[in-house]
Amino acid sequence: MPTSKDLQHLLERIQLRLDESFVGIGSEVADLPPEDLAELLNQLNLADAAAIVSMLPLPRCIELCDQPTMRRRAAILERLEPSRVAAILEGLSADERTDVVQKMGIHERHRLMPKFSPEVRAELEDLLQYPDHTAGGIMTTEFVRLDPKMTVGDALKHIRAVAREKESIYACYIMDPETDRLIGAVSLRDLVMAELDRPLLKVSRRKPVTVNVQDDQEVVAQKIGKYNLLAVPVVEQDGSVVGFVTVDDVIDVLIEEQTEDLLRMAAVEPGAMDKPYFDNPISRVVRKRIGWLLLLFVAGTLTSAVLHRFENELAAVVALAFFIPLLIGTGGNAGAQTVMTVIRSLALGEVGVRHAWRVALREATTGMLVGLMVAPIAFGQALLWKASMELALTVSVTMFAICVWSTTVGALIPIAAQRFGVDPAVLSAPLITTLVDATGLVIYFSIAKAILGV
Repeated sequence: MPTSKDLQHLLERIQLRLDESFVGIGSEVADLPPEDLAELLNQLNLADAAAIVSMLPLPRCIELCDQPTMRRRAAILERLEPSRVAAILEGLSADERTDVVQKMGIHERHRLMPKFSPEVRAELEDLLQYPDHTAGGIMTTEFVRLDPKMTVGDALKHIRAVAREKESIYACYIMDPETDRLIGAVSLRDLVMAELDRPLLKVSRRKPVTVNVQDDQEVVAQKIGKYNLLAVPVVEQDGSVVGFVTVDDVIDVLIEEQTEDLLRMAAVEPGAMDKPYFDNPISRVVRKRIGWLLLLFVAGTLTSAVLHRFENELAAVVALAFFIPLLIGTGGNAGAQTVMTVIRSLALGEVGVRHAWRVALREATTGMLVGLMVAPIAFGQALLWKASMELALTVSVTMFAICVWSTTVGALIPIAAQRFGVDPAVLSAPLITTLVDATGLVIYFSIAKAILGV
């Protein structure tokens, strides 16, 4: 098994050959495990990666494109001859094949579709009708169907006969042969442990967990995780089964969703990172970032407006300005902590809109306790900076109030976003921080007026 250092040396040798000629590249990668070859291609530009794929034998290409770590599959395959691409994709499972085609441009799809066999083309056309972030968009149609009249022995014999054609045989489904409705589910483990002459329905689970074909992929991931499933059937509105989603597909979904949420929390649109870092043109990155930055800039003007509004107070007690970064920074951090905690709980289904006031009360209590611990430190810090006793008290009371306020706001805004159908992650930590900055200054100067009489 090659190490990272070995792969780096191999990458350098391949790059040198690509710069000079293509001779000898095949021998360089002939014995490389597909996982390492995928990692190697991820580090090359699209043209070089496509050149190497074009020189590999067809079985090797299929094995390579089936690697979950291989990025840019669609972009690489678009550079090859459509007939070769069709041959590669026909070797993949239905869901993987659909995922690659979905990521291709319209022109490339039109060139590619006639090259598929009639059966694969019909299957692709059916799967492509579903949005790519739904259960239908990530499902596969290659599942084991069992007849309710079978015995356990009949079922095992049938599984052995069709296993090579199916993506997974670990979860099997008992279907009504006339209506295609789901009757039950049985795992391969249950079949292996049961008596061969036992009726299949006696060892199956009736009314198995299902998802609707239009359900969001996050809902699918949550159900598979909640019920500890290897796969979950996907049903149409009429109850007929059209496919199923496996646990390995869900892992891909979770990685994708977590990446999107993290980017949104940093005020970056997910579309800015759907390609490797160096493959994203700077102009595209700028377009994806500028919208949020402008929004945050406009929101940030609220802070300037508050400072302008309390200009006289600042002029009367110049020392008030010394503590502004300390107060609004702590408030912003406390709000960001709460936002991320609540967004995670919303994503996991631990809290919902109906829990809004309960969550707000809990976070407000947390803010009070945090404030009671931080306020004395702020009081001592102010005295250390040679502030008067009244100013130190102002800073201390403000610190307590801002901690309570920022945690309460940070709890309610993500829940309100979900209530109105907005992704809570969109209300990112920078936006919460900007909001708390402005309102925190209002709290600060209002307390200063009350205590200092300015």
